[in-house]
Amino acid sequence: MVGEPDVLLFSYGTLRLPAVQLSTFGRLLDGHGDAVVGYRLQWVTITDPHVIAASGSDRHPILVEADEPGAVVEGTVLTITAAELAAADEYEVDDYARVRVPLRSGRQAWVYAPTAVAAAGNAAAVGGGGGDAKDVG
Repeated sequence: MVGEPDVLLFSYGTLRLPAVQLSTFGRLLDGHGDAVVGYRLQWVTITDPHVIAASGSDRHPILVEADEPGAVVEGTVLTITAAELAAADEYEVDDYARVRVPLRSGRQAWVYAPTAVAAAGNAAAVGGGGGDAKDVG
């Protein structure tokens, strides 16, 4: 059915904020806790005025691969529609690109990673390849 929330998007940053959800999706999203394994967070400075206004900050977290065993980034798996995924793509600035990753729970979800990491991950079919990251469990 068109418009049904069946896409999983992992957020570790501003997409979890109610103000960002309302301005980006027009509603508050359903979600639950999970984590991306093998990553840690760094910070990036945002210059897009719309994103700064929506998030309230010009400093946003960004995933980087971690060398430390057991490294995880905690966050929220948001259940959204394909149209909302496109809206999330519009919200994210050029520093980020969408890639699929495995989560600690065993599920797969889309996540926004640094553009270079996402390009390498998509080329190597990180997280199992293309298509929507749907809950199959």
